[in-house]
Amino acid sequence: MLYRFAADAVVVFHLLFIVFVLLGGLLVLRRPWVGALHIPAMAWGMAVEFFHLYCPLTPLENSLRLKAGQQGYDGGFIEHYLIPLIYPAALTPQIQFWLGAVVLSINAGIYGRWLVRFARRGRQA
Repeated sequence: MLYRFAADAVVVFHLLFIVFVLLGGLLVLRRPWVGALHIPAMAWGMAVEFFHLYCPLTPLENSLRLKAGQQGYDGGFIEHYLIPLIYPAALTPQIQFWLGAVVLSINAGIYGRWLVRFARRGRQA
C-alpha cells in the first residue's frame, strides 16, 4: 500500500513538474526569484525532449509499482500517461522535438515579457 501511494505521488509530482516547466515562467512575472527554480527545470525539460533523455522519475515510479505488486511499464512518463491522452499514435522523435519547441516558445515569450518589464523599470528609476 505504501509503495503504491509513493508511486502515485511520483506521478503527481512528475505531472506538476511538467506543468511547471511549461508554465512556470508565468510565476516569474509576479515573483522573479522563481526564475532561479524555473530556468534549470525548463532547461532539463527541453533537454529531455530535444535529446530523448530518460527522466529519472520514470524508473523510480516503475520500481515503486513493482514493489507494490503492480506492473511497471516501458517507455517514459509522457509516452505512458500523456501521449495516449493527447495523441493516438506512439511518441516519435518529431513529436518530442515539437514538445520541446513548445516549451521553448512559451517560455521565451514569457521571459521576453519579463525582460521588457524589467528594462522599463530600470529606465524609470
